[in-house]
Amino acid sequence: MAVFNVKNICDSTRTKLKETTAKMELFLNQHSLSLLNVENDPAMDEFYRGYLQDTRHLLVFCEVAYEKLGVSLRRPTFNVDFSEKVLYEVYHTCVNTFFYPKNECYSEDGRYAYTGQDAIRFRKKPSRDVRDLTIELSKVFEELREDLSYYETDYITQRRMQGEKV
Repeated sequence: MAVFNVKNICDSTRTKLKETTAKMELFLNQHSLSLLNVENDPAMDEFYRGYLQDTRHLLVFCEVAYEKLGVSLRRPTFNVDFSEKVLYEVYHTCVNTFFYPKNECYSEDGRYAYTGQDAIRFRKKPSRDVRDLTIELSKVFEELREDLSYYETDYITQRRMQGEKV
């Protein structure tokens, strides 16, 4: 990819990651397990425990990627190889972690993606705050997935064809 394109993608990705980390951080600072599970339902306790764990992991992944993109953009000479590797990591850590959370508190139902409805389906009915955060994040991560789709397969194929071990 051309240097200009990679730099622009790095910049827009970094902006989107900053937006998502701010939303997740605000949510995690304002919500605790006891605040979310006001009914003290054991099944909901497990659900929220998993949700909060997945959100904390995603926050860390996004913060690390944000910092790496910042390093990439601040270098005196823009390093395309390093930047493409970071974009690949963003796709495979941040985007995939959002759409495939470890605790499976929610999942993406592709059948709804083209109807204008929310494609996120929860395993249990969450509080309004959890639902709102997840839907907001899904919109940003959908954009990131579209922007970085090249790094899903083409980037690795290109590296392997060049004889690099990935």
